[in-house]
Amino acid sequence: MKETPEVIKILHFLKEIHIDVIEKQLESNTFLPGLALASNCIEIDFDKLLYPGDILHEAGHLAVTTSEERKLIGTHLMPKDWPTDGDEIVSMLWSYAALCHLELPVEFVFHPNGYKNESLWLIENYTNESYIGLPLLEWMGLTLSKERASQEGKKPFPTMTKWLRD
Repeated sequence: MKETPEVIKILHFLKEIHIDVIEKQLESNTFLPGLALASNCIEIDFDKLLYPGDILHEAGHLAVTTSEERKLIGTHLMPKDWPTDGDEIVSMLWSYAALCHLELPVEFVFHPNGYKNESLWLIENYTNESYIGLPLLEWMGLTLSKERASQEGKKPFPTMTKWLRD
């Protein structure tokens, strides 16, 4: 799976935006098979990874977390309520922007076995430009709504103004 064109494209993208990926053997009890988040990085066990699109979702969690908290991920210092529901919503939206940027099919990330059986609903909303959580992603300084982008002469979401939150 590590050598598929999609995974190669994702890993290259993550390197470009300064999200580190560490290949290592992981325990079987990770939230998503073959993936774990740690301080400023994603840990991947390619032997256990079932859905490579999940890499982008996990990258979204890192990207929308403040730089101060990113280094605390995976430690006892990270707040127990992380990720919050808002973090989850903007992580999904971030991963949608990433798959658009990478020109990957939306089903690659929003596969039928994820997102609490709401993948089709998310796909329908996103492809119809109903971007749940966009005001929060914009507040984080990562993208612009159509209205604001038009005012500033820039491209709107799913184009990102930057990929990592300060």
